[in-house]
Amino acid sequence: MSYKYSVNIPSSVTNIGVSAFSGCTGLTSVNLPLNITSIGESVFNGCTGLISVNIPSSVTSIGESAFQNCSGLASVIIPSSVTSIGQSAFSGCSGLASVIIPSSVTSIGQSAFSGCSGLVSVIIPSSVISIADNTFGSCTGLTSVSIPSSVTSIGKSAFWNCTSLKNVSIPSSVTSIGQFAFYGCSGLTSVNIPSSVSSISSSTFNGCTSLISVNIPSSVTSIGNSAFSGCSGLSTVLIGSGIQKIESKAFANCTNLNDVYCLAYRYPTTDANANKTHFSNINNMVFLHFSNLLLIENFIFPRFEEGVFGDLRIAAIIIVIFIYLPFLFFRNGDL
Repeated sequence: MSYKYSVNIPSSVTNIGVSAFSGCTGLTSVNLPLNITSIGESVFNGCTGLISVNIPSSVTSIGESAFQNCSGLASVIIPSSVTSIGQSAFSGCSGLASVIIPSSVTSIGQSAFSGCSGLVSVIIPSSVISIADNTFGSCTGLTSVSIPSSVTSIGKSAFWNCTSLKNVSIPSSVTSIGQFAFYGCSGLTSVNIPSSVSSISSSTFNGCTSLISVNIPSSVTSIGNSAFSGCSGLSTVLIGSGIQKIESKAFANCTNLNDVYCLAYRYPTTDANANKTHFSNINNMVFLHFSNLLLIENFIFPRFEEGVFGDLRIAAIIIVIFIYLPFLFFRNGDL
């Protein structure tokens, strides 16, 4: 028989030891005294029956795995005294539907809220400058997230497998987006990539099956392995003029991708082992900038292995005759 009980910790207690209540599945509520300044490592880890906990205003930090796998915890109010939330602090709290992160928090650890499948929305305060690896990974119920302009980096797998996430606005303060950051976000329909980003890492948007179009700014010089692989809903891609390298399988298995428009003045290089999966299924690869007609042949064909972009020779001839030549003669509007 499983007993249910609550704990009221007296005011004489100033410290709670590591894993003090870990695995207490019958614990339903706990009252922490004002003398407590930190909630240590794994203190309530695995307390699956814990429904509510008050975090007093004396607490400045929530330790690593402090509430990990407290699957019955429905909500938590983090007081404005807290400045840091440790690694995996609330990881696996599948029943957590809401959390308020105060502006006093400057650090959120890796996997802090990963696996919080009941979490619907989250507002990251402007005091936070980076979103750590896997912070919200597999938060399958998350539909919206607000990323402030204070954030400069989004870590690896930060939002991976957030299948309900619809759209993401990445502020211009962000300079790096880690590998697998939005991997498997199958509900994601739109994302803006700011001009502050210089590269798109491997598998960043892999498996974003609802993504329809993407505009890659001119600040981006490289697109990593499988960056957009498996984006089966993607139909149009615009690649900015700064692109220098497109790595293998960058747009592989994008079964609906018809057109890729590239503003580059020089053709991007590819991996030595690049193959037909680079832009599989693509119908049209259009390069919009040429200094002269002779550059077209050098630009599209020789440096790419056969099949990397598909059979483009006929399409290129059509583009030259019907698009580029008229542009040369009438580019000043003398139609």
